Amino acid sequence: MLTFARWKYLVILIVLVLSVLYALPNVYQKVPSVQVTPSRGAQVDAALQERVAQTLKQTGIDPRAIEIDGDNLLVRLGSPEAQIRAADALRPALGSDYVVALNLASTVPSWLESIGAQPMLLGLDLQGGVHFLMQVDQQAALTKRLDAIAEDIRVQLREQRVRYESVERGAGTSVIVTLANAADAPRARELVLANQPNLQVAPDGRTLRVEVGEAELQRLALEAIEQNVSTLRNRINALGVSEPIIQRQGDERIVVQLPGVQDTAQAKRVLGATATLEYRAVVEGNAAEAASSGSVPPGARLYYEVGPNGERSPVLLSKRVIATGDQLVAASATFDQQSGSPAVSVRLDNAGGQSMFNFTTENVGKPMAVVYIERIPEVRTVNGQEVRTTRINEEVISIATINGVFGKEFQTTGLESSKFAADLALQLRSGSLAAPMDFIEERIVGPSLGRENVERGLQAVLGAFGFALLFFLVYYRMFGVITVAALLMNLLMLTAVMSMIGATLTLPGLAGIALTVGMSVDANVLINERIREELRAGLPPQTAIATGYDRASGTIADANLTAILAGVALLAFGTGPVKGFAMTLIIGILTSMYTAVGVSRGIATLIYGGRRKLKSVAI
Repeated sequence: MLTFARWKYLVILIVLVLSVLYALPNVYQKVPSVQVTPSRGAQVDAALQERVAQTLKQTGIDPRAIEIDGDNLLVRLGSPEAQIRAADALRPALGSDYVVALNLASTVPSWLESIGAQPMLLGLDLQGGVHFLMQVDQQAALTKRLDAIAEDIRVQLREQRVRYESVERGAGTSVIVTLANAADAPRARELVLANQPNLQVAPDGRTLRVEVGEAELQRLALEAIEQNVSTLRNRINALGVSEPIIQRQGDERIVVQLPGVQDTAQAKRVLGATATLEYRAVVEGNAAEAASSGSVPPGARLYYEVGPNGERSPVLLSKRVIATGDQLVAASATFDQQSGSPAVSVRLDNAGGQSMFNFTTENVGKPMAVVYIERIPEVRTVNGQEVRTTRINEEVISIATINGVFGKEFQTTGLESSKFAADLALQLRSGSLAAPMDFIEERIVGPSLGRENVERGLQAVLGAFGFALLFFLVYYRMFGVITVAALLMNLLMLTAVMSMIGATLTLPGLAGIALTVGMSVDANVLINERIREELRAGLPPQTAIATGYDRASGTIADANLTAILAGVALLAFGTGPVKGFAMTLIIGILTSMYTAVGVSRGIATLIYGGRRKLKSVAI
């Protein structure tokens, strides 16, 4: 008999309502916008809103809206061209206090957002991503490496009891070691080469000139860019971006493409952040006098500690670093158990832990400072031309007394807010950049090309659906109407599921949707032809319909299962666009199996089921 349980109708109704709700946000198009995000200490308020409005008015740009969105200021604009002009005008006007980034603002109604309904993210080929071109500062990487070499030489000489007067950076790519006794020069040379054989060491009396050769320079440059690529991957994974592209371009540049990114300002902060920590000993002396006179004691450097109200107090710290963020293994935001203030729990590697253990063993009861170092890109206008520079901000965020001996694991306390603690933990946990990087290009990729891809992709899907619609209506008549209704629900479910899981739709994904329509058509053809066979065999219409669905269901399941396995293989071993195609294919096959077998049978039962007597069916 042709029957269908009432609870199954209830399930279909619930699925249909949910599919409509969660697919609906895709109808609302995003608009080009500029997002203004504050740097540390800056405010987003009505004054900033007015300042931005005045700047845009002077430039001749008429924004759709300027609104405060949480911690950000969002400027909605009418076109991509106006978006780029607005960003170029606001960057020099706001300076380094704010991060100005291109964005796409959602127009989804708040009642849909309240239930978690969001549109599908679009890949770069369908417009909706951000393209960054980043320049690696190889000179900074070399400077960092030379400082590390100098510190290693100091440690080696000190441990082997070789007396020296100074180990300082020399001109170019050299480190100058001045020994206390010229007789120790051969031994000191052997110690340096034993630990770092790639260096060139030339003795001259009681002076050693340690030089980094050309081959070593090339290796350092390659390592710097490779480490930066690896670190960027870690940071992007922390952002949760789907199918990112991070590629090396030449010897000094890295291309980063983030499809479907919502908050480009946050992405820009995390990608470009070179923030790290240094732990230094506090040097005794009058820091205020040193700041006013400029006379800093030997072996010390002048820093400033920023208080809770923004006041800056000078403090003298040792030039020698106890441990750095490069030696960090893990970091997590937490709270200090004693004071309840935001903190970052830190775990160092063996070398950093040993250095910290040695220092704390000898300095219990003495203060130790935590220095926060941040590299801030700036854009200035000089003679009508934009000049990109970088400002390095170094400030003491915490000074604490060493109450006991510790090594690899400890806490950095006294941070200004929970958000700052979370951001700092993320940057440290994601890895340290081997060299600072500057954003030399930032844009939303191909708006006109993206629109053309979307239009052509949708034309392909609608063309496939239209052809199937015409064929089924002509060839299968009433069952053609049932099939078309099932196909429509299949597309609706597919769109809703991809929106709910936050999948990124790319051009290959659109091809997967078109293929899904074809496979759904194939399943319905099997069912309809099976019903025809049963009718030709002389079965009553209702029995023929029920038997056709029952016997075709097994064949459909077997055929779709093999396709799903192929999709799983593509998803597991493919990359980039292949994964996008596989994801769409798998979801589409699952939804088409449900609509072809379950939904279409429910509709057929509504039309032909019950106790009515049928002499024929329109198929």
